[in-house]
Amino acid sequence: MEKKMSYKKMLPVLFGFFVMGFCDVVGITSAHVKEDLLGGYSPEFRDTLSNLIPVALFSMFLIFSIPTGILMNRIGRKKTVVLSNVITMVAMFIPLIEYNFTMSLVAFALLGVANAILQVSLNPLLTNVVKGDQLTSSLTAGQFIKAISSFSAPFIAAFAASQFGNWQYIFPIYAVVTLLSTIWLMAIPIAEDGIVVRATGFGSVAAILKDKTIFLLFLGILFVVGVDVGVNTASSKILMERAGLNSIEAGYGPSVYFALRTIGAFLGAFLLAKYSSSKFYKMNVVVMMIALVILIFPSDKFLIFGLYGMIGFSIANVFPILFGMAIQSRPDKANEISGLMITGVFGGAVIPFFMGLLSDIIGSQIGSVLVILGGASYLLFIAFFIGKPQNEKTSGVNRSANAG
Repeated sequence: MEKKMSYKKMLPVLFGFFVMGFCDVVGITSAHVKEDLLGGYSPEFRDTLSNLIPVALFSMFLIFSIPTGILMNRIGRKKTVVLSNVITMVAMFIPLIEYNFTMSLVAFALLGVANAILQVSLNPLLTNVVKGDQLTSSLTAGQFIKAISSFSAPFIAAFAASQFGNWQYIFPIYAVVTLLSTIWLMAIPIAEDGIVVRATGFGSVAAILKDKTIFLLFLGILFVVGVDVGVNTASSKILMERAGLNSIEAGYGPSVYFALRTIGAFLGAFLLAKYSSSKFYKMNVVVMMIALVILIFPSDKFLIFGLYGMIGFSIANVFPILFGMAIQSRPDKANEISGLMITGVFGGAVIPFFMGLLSDIIGSQIGSVLVILGGASYLLFIAFFIGKPQNEKTSGVNRSANAG
């Protein structure tokens, strides 16, 4: 059944993507933890240890994504989003209780639980307030809002440091924003007419992977998130290593990345409503690969900033394209597919872990870039297998075409 789009209902759902963006604070946090808390550790282990911050966060997606898809079938999408916001608020106060390496890992693991629940539930909730043929562009609009949140993190941290004397006060600021988001969403009635309560288990969710297209898209989600988190995590460290910047100055590396990702998501929200998502995907992945190859070599900070911008702009729409293709391929399994696809966000734990290992082995952030480049190579590979994943001009998805 086609749904009439209500901006009154759509806006609080879209604002949830701003809360979703809080997970990207792992980039600057990893750099701060390395500088603040790991100075006494042997240099050959510092990257591996500091990269455990994103590992702690994104590993939660592997554990909680599929159970969240199952939970939604019992309590509904909106209540699941509210649950995630409550957990987010708890996580945001942990660094203020005790700022050490162990408590940082605990805080970001809990934030990972909340973010996994939010990403699984918020995307399907959006389908209850927008038209089906507007799903991809609406998901991209959500990623645009998420990118704004990610882009603003270093500036909020700098504001907290200058006004309150400590960058860690970014966390209670995030808690207040999450509370406002929760109140706004709870005040708006949303009819979840796509929900039916049914018995669902891990087996039935995992069985969806037997669909070749779903499997390829699942791996695509894993690698695009890995690349995204990898660039976010490594960007400050690359600038510190090659250009000699301190952690505050290098923190603007992620800002450039997210600024251009924000612009890319903004433009994509319009372009994807008119043009083929598969061609748009291919073009962006090629640009991303070129920028990553060049990133292996330079030490000039302005060139590095420019490359971050290229990567951010080109990666902006890859996630919503892949996610939208998966959801539209089996709309009757939207909850289960959402849980399965968001499990792929676990790539944000896998890629940084190997980045830290290789960087410590080589003794240079070139190791991080090489691991990121390896992950991006799959995104280029998959571009040739999703050439006609959906018929944007007609029904939205042609599953038989997907098999080719």
